[in-house]
Amino acid sequence: MAIKDIEIIVSPKPAHFVGDGFRVHNFIPSIHGLDMKRMDPFIMLDYNSKFHFNGSENPRGVGVHPHRGFETVTIAYQGKVEHHDSAGGGGIIGEGDVQWMTAAKGVLHKEYHETEWSKTGGIFQMVQLWINLPAKDKMSKPKYQAIKNSEMARVELAENGFVELIAGEYLGKKGPATTFSPINMMNAKLKAGGKAEFSFPAHFNTAALVVEGNIAINGKEKVPSDHFVVFKNDGETFTLEAQEDSIVLIISGEPIKEPIYPHGPFVMNTREEILQAFEDFNTGKFGYLED
Repeated sequence: MAIKDIEIIVSPKPAHFVGDGFRVHNFIPSIHGLDMKRMDPFIMLDYNSKFHFNGSENPRGVGVHPHRGFETVTIAYQGKVEHHDSAGGGGIIGEGDVQWMTAAKGVLHKEYHETEWSKTGGIFQMVQLWINLPAKDKMSKPKYQAIKNSEMARVELAENGFVELIAGEYLGKKGPATTFSPINMMNAKLKAGGKAEFSFPAHFNTAALVVEGNIAINGKEKVPSDHFVVFKNDGETFTLEAQEDSIVLIISGEPIKEPIYPHGPFVMNTREEILQAFEDFNTGKFGYLED
């Protein structure tokens, strides 16, 4: 198989706050041409790099807001988050866990630091992805997948480390998340000197986020922590080698190749569908959720 070479390595631009609980660097979309179409089906990636929050009796976060037309995926590396939505989904996302919320035809939700964790505070580190839905599924019923770390498939590597699967497949094992289009999402957790090889179809949009440590890709390109790597669509296979103990989030998905019309918390296919989303939200069709 041909080598999948790097297209661009993106350093984190200045962080901004989402609500008062999430201090994020935005990698998708970005000024580097990584728009929703280029990274389809991954239409947003916010990364809360390690940040210390002081203790607070009032949990920090984001209040009630709507979504339609896509899914939100929250991956917790350090810290804890609570989530509630108007479709009845919710719970606590602990370290190593994942929340996969399908907004689809519309939900209200809120997310904030878990109550007990908030009282003491500490280091907080998370990723949130938005994943587009095919047009045929945008108005499907909302659902919620709470994925505990213990439920993730794990592939032990011969050389110092393992890969844990959230979605998709790696060396014959499958992740627990169900998806509407072909998506691979996994964490490579490598000790210093550890190596892992990955292979995805050339036309899949593929990227990696160095959450911890320092890695070499394909034996040459060095990528430090908090940097985002996008691969070209002209090869299948790439390797990671940890220069020190490292954690790398790998995402790869088949482009949906449909029109993308985003506006704020809604991502649809046409302007008319966006206008309908606002009307449905304003007339209470997204349900009710107390702030």
